[in-house]
Amino acid sequence: MITDQERKNMQQFYKAILSLETEDECDAFFEDVATIKELIDMSARLEVAKMLDEGKVFSEISQSTGASSATISRVNKCIGYGSGGYKMVLDRIKDK
Repeated sequence: MITDQERKNMQQFYKAILSLETEDECDAFFEDVATIKELIDMSARLEVAKMLDEGKVFSEISQSTGASSATISRVNKCIGYGSGGYKMVLDRIKDK
């Protein structure tokens, strides 16, 4: 259960992200706010989502990204039953 304070902190974090205007600003902010490992993991999950969206199979995704079967399964579950965040983002970056 997320507390009210945690929810406020998350909303502030989202607003901070939405204030970023360039890739350089994103790089500077995320380099400060997250570890390199966290950034690598988050970006790998997005790549897993992209590959799943393209119809790639788990073994191919694992070999290409180094992601575990647990990570691939979790991303796949989010794509199928989540709030639609991966699909929304993937659709938007496809257009660019």
